[in-house]
Amino acid sequence: MHSTMTTFAAIDIGSNSCRLKIARVVVHHLKTIHEDREVTRLGASVFQGGLISPDAMAVTLKALKRFQRAVQQHGVDQIRVVATAAMRDARNAEAFLTWAKAETGWQIEIISGLEEARLIHRGVVFNEPKSAGRLLLVDVGGGSCEITLSQHQRIRSTVSLPLGAVRLTQEFLPSDPPDEEALTRMQQFITRELRRAHARIELSPAGVPPMVIATSGTAAALAEAHTILPEKNRRTEKPGKRSSGRLSRANQVSTAEVRQLARRLRRMTLPERIAVPGIGVRRAEIIVAGAWVYATLLESFHLTGFRYSSMGLRDGILAQMLAEHDERAVTHEQFEQERWESVQATAIRYGVNLRQVEPVRAHAEQLFDDLASLHKLPAEYRTWLAAAAVLSETGKFLNHQGHHRHSQYIIAASEIYGFSQHQRTLVSAIARYLGKSRPQPDDRAMRNLTAEDHEPVRRAVVLLRLAIALNQDRASDVMRFSGQVYPKRVLLELEPGRTGAELEMWSLRKEAAYFREVFGRELFVTLV
Repeated sequence: MHSTMTTFAAIDIGSNSCRLKIARVVVHHLKTIHEDREVTRLGASVFQGGLISPDAMAVTLKALKRFQRAVQQHGVDQIRVVATAAMRDARNAEAFLTWAKAETGWQIEIISGLEEARLIHRGVVFNEPKSAGRLLLVDVGGGSCEITLSQHQRIRSTVSLPLGAVRLTQEFLPSDPPDEEALTRMQQFITRELRRAHARIELSPAGVPPMVIATSGTAAALAEAHTILPEKNRRTEKPGKRSSGRLSRANQVSTAEVRQLARRLRRMTLPERIAVPGIGVRRAEIIVAGAWVYATLLESFHLTGFRYSSMGLRDGILAQMLAEHDERAVTHEQFEQERWESVQATAIRYGVNLRQVEPVRAHAEQLFDDLASLHKLPAEYRTWLAAAAVLSETGKFLNHQGHHRHSQYIIAASEIYGFSQHQRTLVSAIARYLGKSRPQPDDRAMRNLTAEDHEPVRRAVVLLRLAIALNQDRASDVMRFSGQVYPKRVLLELEPGRTGAELEMWSLRKEAAYFREVFGRELFVTLV
């Protein structure tokens, strides 16, 4: 299919609702061609008893099957399905993932709160031209609340708190309207959790307060519902705020208005809340808790209010898919840079000396390029190979003995920006087999991969083992080499550095047997 007509789909399985967005790549930009949403309340049973109820599973699966029909109708080339807080917390999440995969064929990825915050940030800054200054992003979902401070479209700090509207309603507000005591308990819990946010997110009082952008359904409902507030409250605002007219104000809500709205909504009965503009039947059940989080958060950070943005997690997923797929897209370079910085930051966190692993990475990439006609790996494996080269020694942080096994565990479990769970599993498997062991289908590192991943991983492992063999004497200058592929053999020609190349020659020849096993060709190593 021609690259300009590539079609992506993103599905967000949230604690309150499931959302689908399908977009087509048109001249290096995304054009939305289909959207769908279903309130499934997946989190309600989870936040009550720790398990996804059979009913919630069935409702969610029904929505996913409807989404699947749309995905097929629009000829989607690539899809990413992610799940958030409810699935992170559910003890039976695995059962649901298995059932969903059997019904749809989709591999659902449970993402962390931090990855969720990063993707929401990407969705907003990719689509909001005014997001270049200081920006505080707030997303109150069904199960969690993500708060992100961003500057020049780069994340400065981020925190994920268990302050979702469905979670809080389940936990604190059993009666409707809620009584004073229940509200006080919820308020104390919100205040306590927000202390964690203050420890992570530093808004200097002297500086210009950041622009606050709120995303997701609760923010949308508040932005529309605040139009019910008495007109006199509006007139107390500074002149100029309304100069652009009522329409543009619809997305702007002041902190005072949010608090006022929260108080009014908590006194209303469910039917009264349903009748409020923008709230509707399902949102009415959880809006009091959501409004309370926004009011308390804005007050505790001394913010003037928020502007609602319709962008969210699925927009971030689509923007990331575009950045990975299209090298001429505006976001590609920034995405690659941020992803690489995250790999390096992870390596540094576990005591890796970047200067020492840099030549291994460079050699791994050169081997990937020189031997491309032999290994025939997909282009993205060049990134996985480079990441594995830099992260392969992280395991020494835990123990020098058997450190490759520890490296595999650390990489698979780490937060690495721009790497999905599956991609981290691939990188961790490539970094796992650099000692005596070789990849076996029933190994722990390989079991988490699909059967079709096994052969590419084996090939990437061989390339990384060669790169490490080329870097035996780290004190000397970096080895230069070239690789040639012939019908029956592969030739590596080394230029010896100041300290010769005996150790490297010996190490490379030790790899020849495994090289032959994987690629079916002889490996010859010579000096030039």
